[in-house]
Amino acid sequence: MVDITKHETSDIIESQVSRIVNFLDNLGLPSENIIAKNDEREIIGNNLTHYIQKLPANVKRNARYLSKFVVGAGFGLFDYALNSVWNEVVMSLRQKAIAYGIDIFFDAAIGGKLRDSYNKEEDLVGLKDSVLLDTSKKLELISETTHKKLFHILEMRNDIGISHPTNYLINAYELLGWLQTCVQDVLNDKPSESAIQVKAFIDNLKQYNTIIDDQTLKTIALQIKSLASYHCANILRTLFGIYVSPNSNAMLKKNISLLAPIVWGASDEEIKYKLGITLEGYNNNLHKEKHFNGVSFFEFCAGNKYRSPSEKMITLDSLANELIAKHREWDNFYHEVPVITKIITYIENAADIPAEIANTLIKSVMMCRIGRGVKYYNGVSPTGLQYYSYFIGLLGDLYTPHVIYLLADYDIQNKLYNEICRVQAKNMIGELAQNVVNERYRESLIYVYNNIEKTGKIVFETNFKKLTSTFINWS
Repeated sequence: MVDITKHETSDIIESQVSRIVNFLDNLGLPSENIIAKNDEREIIGNNLTHYIQKLPANVKRNARYLSKFVVGAGFGLFDYALNSVWNEVVMSLRQKAIAYGIDIFFDAAIGGKLRDSYNKEEDLVGLKDSVLLDTSKKLELISETTHKKLFHILEMRNDIGISHPTNYLINAYELLGWLQTCVQDVLNDKPSESAIQVKAFIDNLKQYNTIIDDQTLKTIALQIKSLASYHCANILRTLFGIYVSPNSNAMLKKNISLLAPIVWGASDEEIKYKLGITLEGYNNNLHKEKHFNGVSFFEFCAGNKYRSPSEKMITLDSLANELIAKHREWDNFYHEVPVITKIITYIENAADIPAEIANTLIKSVMMCRIGRGVKYYNGVSPTGLQYYSYFIGLLGDLYTPHVIYLLADYDIQNKLYNEICRVQAKNMIGELAQNVVNERYRESLIYVYNNIEKTGKIVFETNFKKLTSTFINWS
């Protein structure tokens, strides 16, 4: 048996690295900033072996991604190593989605007309990584903290990965930290107990072959009311989808008619209005059987007041979701513009914004107005900026409370960690304040304007909550 020392291994790698650099030079190709510097590779060599040796054998047994990571990191191809572990994270999240329930996952991830195109496990490939991440967080397949970490890794992978030109180099400690996050928080983690309960509930319902009795309904009601509101929303959305499907049998529909009112009562307003939008969409798109079944669903849930009054609401909701999707894509500065210009054609004043989707629409524009937090055009689409500012300026007294409340939203708070985003948020507040008359609203906006550049957490401060308590319920 040949005993190769750590020093000899390092010499072998250095020799190979030199040959690769010389080969690139001989081909007339760039060789700088392709392979990490020697001191960075030494950090990897000194730490990666110890970390991997500590991993359980069952984690390493079929972990081909770890082999690729070791090879890439050892030779200084840090972006290749990052890409290898990220691909494994994506596959792991897809497996978690399948374990949770593919129908529930797609119901939570895909809205509007596109939902009918996503039905099989193979369709998970069609989801953007950001949508996969957001939906996994929404369904509690990963924690909010893990979502923040992974979203950062995704942005770095997209911005400095193999496929994008950049001058930024990943350093060794960043790479090791990202590996640890991916392995411990995703690849070696399981969904929460609540998430497992949701899947079990839907699976058991589909297999139930008798009418649910009153006592069982009472027991289920107690369990439903103990779940978080977003779990109830996911169950309600899925029950609706099963009920309207032409493939659902009479027994299943009868049991849904008994269960749905319980889940409806435990769900928040937003999901009810969204289902109303979906129902109207069936009618507009001539899905007669689905629309007929959906009308029955709303009737036995006593939910007719949540049905959509017009196509305008459907269109704006779809455009709001599309705007967020474009905002998260590559080249978002260009792709956002056609969407926001179409939105503006529906809105001349604040009263034109349907109250039922106000939060969704306003949040999507706020996200774009605050921007991506990069130095290029300060993170905001230069062409889209005029439209975002125009929209924000229209909100006035009617929707100022919405803007203030949305500053505490999880996704917007994620942006406000960034200094450039905080400056853009300050500018946005200034644009809003210009057309606000209510003195308490103005006082609150001035408070935010004067402090948000220092901290994005200003809306959580006790003094600010007291100031806004007359028009916002923060509990």
